[in-house]
Formats: sequence, C-alpha cells, structure tokens
Amino acid sequence: MSESQVLPQGAGYGVVVGIGLFFSVFMIGLTAIQARYTGVSPRNSEEFTSASRSVKPGLIASGIVSAWTWAATLLQSSAVAYRYGISGPWWYAAGATVQVLLFAQLAAKLKLNAPYAHTWLEIVATRWGTLAHLVFMFFGLATNLIVSSMLVLGGSATVTSLTGMNTIAACFLIPLGVAIYVVVGGMRSTLLCDYTHTSVLFAIIFTFIFTVYATSGYIGSISKMHLLLSEVTQNMPVSGNAQGSYLTLRSLNGLIFGIINLIGNFATVFQDQAYWQRAIASRPATTVKAYLIGGLAWFAVPFTFSTTLGLAAVALGAVPASSSPTQVPSASDFVPLLRPLTQDQISAGLPASFAAATLLGQSGAAALLVVLFLAVTSATSAELIAVSSLLTYDVYVRYMNPKATEQQVLRMSHLGVVIFALVMGIAGTIFFYIGVSMGWLYTFMGVILGSGVVPIALCITWSKANRMGCIAGAVIGFFAGVAVWLAVTSGLNEGVINVTTSGGNYEMLGGNLASIAIGGIVSVIVSLIWPDNYDFAETRGINLPAVKKTYVEDVETEKKDVSASVKSVSDETELDNELEPVGLMKAFRFAVCASVIMTLVFLIIIPLPLFGASTVYSVTGFSVWVVVGIIWAFCSAFAVVLYPLWESRAALAMILKGMVKDVYAPGSGAYVPPPTRTTMTTA
Repeated sequence: MSESQVLPQGAGYGVVVGIGLFFSVFMIGLTAIQARYTGVSPRNSEEFTSASRSVKPGLIASGIVSAWTWAATLLQSSAVAYRYGISGPWWYAAGATVQVLLFAQLAAKLKLNAPYAHTWLEIVATRWGTLAHLVFMFFGLATNLIVSSMLVLGGSATVTSLTGMNTIAACFLIPLGVAIYVVVGGMRSTLLCDYTHTSVLFAIIFTFIFTVYATSGYIGSISKMHLLLSEVTQNMPVSGNAQGSYLTLRSLNGLIFGIINLIGNFATVFQDQAYWQRAIASRPATTVKAYLIGGLAWFAVPFTFSTTLGLAAVALGAVPASSSPTQVPSASDFVPLLRPLTQDQISAGLPASFAAATLLGQSGAAALLVVLFLAVTSATSAELIAVSSLLTYDVYVRYMNPKATEQQVLRMSHLGVVIFALVMGIAGTIFFYIGVSMGWLYTFMGVILGSGVVPIALCITWSKANRMGCIAGAVIGFFAGVAVWLAVTSGLNEGVINVTTSGGNYEMLGGNLASIAIGGIVSVIVSLIWPDNYDFAETRGINLPAVKKTYVEDVETEKKDVSASVKSVSDETELDNELEPVGLMKAFRFAVCASVIMTLVFLIIIPLPLFGASTVYSVTGFSVWVVVGIIWAFCSAFAVVLYPLWESRAALAMILKGMVKDVYAPGSGAYVPPPTRTTMTTA
C-alpha cells in the first residue's frame, strides 16, 4: 500500500468505471433530448464531426478549457509549484495560455480561407499536395498520441497512488467509458460533456482553495502559508531561486521550464486537431471571441490549482506530525506531516494527491480523484473525436474511399473513435513499462513536435509560404531537435543516455529550442527567397460543393432525418452571411492585436521585471498574488459555466417547453421544423 493510498481499491474502479459509465449514459440521454426537442441529431457526419459549425462562443470557450485541462494541467502544474515555488504556477499557466490566445488568429484565418474544411490536414493537402499531407499527418497523429499518453499516464498514476488500482487496468478503462458517449453523440455531445466537466472542475478547485487558505487546521490562511513556505526554505532551499525561496519569481529553473513549456505547448495546440475541431465547430462570427475567452479562462485552472495544492504540499513539510517530538522544523528530530517527495513521485505529478489526502483525508483524495478523472476523460473525448476525424477524412476518404457515402463516412468516424481508444490504452501501458512518466513526456513533446509549428501556421495564414521550404523546415527541425537533445544529454551526463539523464531541464531545453527554431527559420527563409503566390481559392472550396449538395438532397428527400436537415438548411443562410470576408478580416485583425498584447503581458511585461528584481514576496505581496488568482478563477467560472447557460437560454427554454408538453400530452413536445420549403428549394 502506497503512502498516499487513502482510498480502497474499489473506489478507484468505482470512479473509473462507475462515473465513466454514468457520464456515458448521461451524455447519451442529453443527445436524445437534444434530438427530440431541438431537431439536432448526430445522424450525419457533418453534425457528428463538427456540430454543424454552429456552436456559440460560451460553449466553445468551455470546451477549450476542458480540452486543455489535461492530467498534466492539474498534476504537472502542482509538481512545478512543488519544485520551483510560485514561479512554477505562473510559467505553467502563462506558457500554455498564449498558444490558445494566438490560435485565435489561426481560427479566424480558418473561417476565412477554408470555412468548410473538416481538418487542418485537408488544408495542407489542398495547398501543398500529398507529400506535405503525409509529412504533417505524422506530426498531427504524433501530437495526438503523445497528448493521449500523458492523459492516460497521469490519470492512471494518480488513481493507483490514491486507491491502489491496477495501473494497466486504469490505462484501458479510462478511455472506455469516454468512447461510448463520443460514438453516440459526436462533437456536440463532446462539447456538452466538456461543459459538465468544466463546471465540476471549478467547483472542486474552489473547494481546495477555501480549504487551504481559509478552513484547514494545518494552513488555514495566506499568512500561515507564507510562514510555512519561509520555514521550509530554511531547510530545503530551492536551487536557482533568489535566497532559495519558494516566494519569488526569480527562479532560473522555473524560467527554463517556462521556455520548454512554451515551445512544447505550441506544438500540442497548433498540431492537435482537437483545437482545430473547436474552431471548425464554432460560429464564424464568434470564433475569435471563443478562443480569447477560453484562453483567459483556462489560465486560472493551473495557476490557482497549483498555487493551492502544489504550494500546500511544500508547506505541509513544515507542519509537525502528531508523532513529532518537536514543533521546530529546523530541529534534527522534527517529523513533518508530509515528508519530502522523491524525484520519481514529483515527476509522476503526485504532490497534488499527497497534499489533498493529507489535508482532507479520504474526502480530499476522493475529490481529487473525481476532478482528475473528469479532466482526463474530457480531454480524452476531445482527442478521440479529433483522431476519428483525421482517420476518417485524411486517411479513409482521401486514400481509401474518395467516393464514400454519408453512411460509410459516419461508420468510419465511429470506428475511428474505438480504434484510438484502444491505441490510448496500449500506448499508456508501453510508456508505463519502459519507465516514462507524464512529466518526462510533457517536457519532451516539443523536441519531436516543435518543428511543425511554424510551417503549419504559415500554411493557413501566409500566401507566400513555400511548399518545399515548409516541408524541409519541419523535417530538418525534427532531426535537429532530436540530435541536439541527445548531444546535450550525452555532454552533460558523461555519455550516459537514458530516461533519467535525458529528462533534465537543460537537455530538454536544447532539444525544444532547436526543433522549433530550425523548423521556423528554414520555412521562413526559403519562403522569402522563393515565395509562393497563393490566393486560397482552392482551400475555400474544400467540401463546399458536397455540403451544398447534401443540404439540397436532404430537403428534397425529407427522409429519416427531416428535422436535422431542415434545421441545417434554415441555418445555412445565416452562417453563410457570417463568412463574409470583410467581417472575417476584421475579426482576424482583432485577434492579432488582442492575442499579441496579451502574450506580451503574460510572457514579458509581468514576469521578466519581477524575475530581474529578485524580489522575495512579503506576506502582503504573496496575499496579492493569491487573491488575484482566486478572483481570476471566479471570473473564469462565470465565463465558462454561467455564460454558456445564458447564451443558450432560448434552446434550454425550447427543451423545457417540449418536456412539459410531453408530460401533459405524450408525444406532443417533439420539435417541429418551421415551414421553410421556399427558402430550401432555392438554397
């Protein structure tokens, strides 16, 4: 039994299997209610993979928060807080927020240059051809595989730590329940699930915040946290931090982690179909708004969570255990309530679970288990539907069956979900047995994925991007990143290269920087020397004829899926109006200004002066730091929990009205499409 195991093994299986199946049934029920009372049903591939491109910004923002909240978001952020103090939460949150903010630019360009694409790889294939499509498919699928492996590894490690559940069982059971509701409900079901998970996530985060900073007998206030962190500093100073303190942003290793974090997360946002999928599913007029809200709201999740539980794990090292013969932390016979964690435990992301179990016992462990499971399953659902889309449109339709029927495409979409659910379990198991942890994978991902970031961004946004230059940049950057990573590992570790030696900060920093820098430099230089002159006319035509044809055929036949097809047709004119180029260019310019300004604030204006000042925060300074984080968390909860309800009030009222009708007159509450035949026949 592990030191942190405070729950019975049955609790682990109960959460992973029980809650997983509960959410599957819940989401299946929501899908059925939605189909009956709103006319929206995932019985066609367009609705299954992209929610008919009609989702409002609040729900998209909630989906972004949920999809970006991995196991690593909660576990790795707490681990870097445990290692580096308050600089860890900042660099984790800031280094993974700016990518979503900057992605707003790509989302705007997507709506402008390829409004009917299903995947980002379809755009690459249309503009640059088969070779580029295959090269960047490697980067896309590798991104999904690494992200999914981190989800499974982090989730299974914590479940095993808290309950003793078999790790391999957890690796396979975690994706199982998720696959069920994704297959049934598709993209819209995934977004509804994201919203539910995000709501529970914030509720539990607030529980931990108020426990640590208000009610806990061990800590209970911001000033007591400051005192305990100062006492721990005397016994275990942080190497590379100003005065060895946990209460400073002057952290060399924290800064190095921030750079690694920044590069790696550019790869996992720009190359992950899950984020493109949300841009595709959103309404054109509000895509930029959704990504800016989602990015700013997500910042609060890792920042407040790790500032709470990550620092609490450190502070509890200065709280005497009941068996301690002395109350003085510096005494040789002092016994802490929470002993210092090993490097393996930290790398596995366990500081949060140790802190939760120590502070709240079984209830804390159970709360963390639930919130972690919801975070893992929500991000897993995003990865499943994303990979399903890639397998369907970029493998099956493009190379195997270009003339696939609607039913064949939908069947392949379902099969893709199941296939990748199994791959996730297998990949997690392999990484577990070879000794690769979530923390190692998190810092490594930029080494092999970073080189594709700039070429992909150029493909969507820059008319002069050169095909061969961008392909060469991605490939050369990949090999350069791996070569530098191995060379630095060998040079710093007397020629010894293994999982342990290759996972250091400087080793990963070298590989990450080489990968993204070489990939970007080669792509830009070649494009400047031999510029293309692409007008994006071809990409704007991706899937357009098929979409129009499907709408008309659905209206003429009016079979089986009448309400969904009629609803699609009636919404088409409004969505087409939102694709007007002038409005989309205005949205793109706004995305550029807003995302660049906020990126400068997060990465330069706030942290670098504080880093240079080498300030160790007093109680007042630390109080401001914590209170601002808590306020930000409340604003985020409002934006992604309450705002989606408000913007969907008409649909919720429609559903409630239909359900009431069915109660008093069974069968009378079903959605009846408005008479729009005249409009439809001219569409």
